[in-house]
Amino acid sequence: MKAWLGLPASAVWGLALLGLPRVIAHDLRLVGPTVNALLVFVPIAVWAAVVLWKRVPNAFVTLLAVGAAYGVLLGVTHQVLWESSFGGGPALGGNLAGALSPAVEDLVLRIFAMGSSLMTGVAVGAAVGAVAWVVTRIVPGFRPHPRD
Repeated sequence: MKAWLGLPASAVWGLALLGLPRVIAHDLRLVGPTVNALLVFVPIAVWAAVVLWKRVPNAFVTLLAVGAAYGVLLGVTHQVLWESSFGGGPALGGNLAGALSPAVEDLVLRIFAMGSSLMTGVAVGAAVGAVAWVVTRIVPGFRPHPRD
């Protein structure tokens, strides 16, 4: 994995873990907007800084992997904090209200929440990766190391 991403798997997951405090703080409503903004933007700035500093082969691919790992952590954390976050759990509304048994409704909502978390993580990784990739093309000092 290191040859492909330029970072070991432990570094990819370590960078993804930097986003976990924001997920917990958000789900449990522990912080206000200013601290939340710091918890959002500082980790992704660190992601980009590490990838640029390490001069990985492809910043976009590396940060897409970090984003995917973050998405997994985001989804798992939302599942673990489900009851605390929603105070009894969310429910389907509109035409679907009461159409499913409570157990099936809970399963459907959890599956969609997990999928949404994965897509969010990948989207964040892609966005930060695109910016970092452009920086590697513009700033010579951040270009990937030549292959041996």
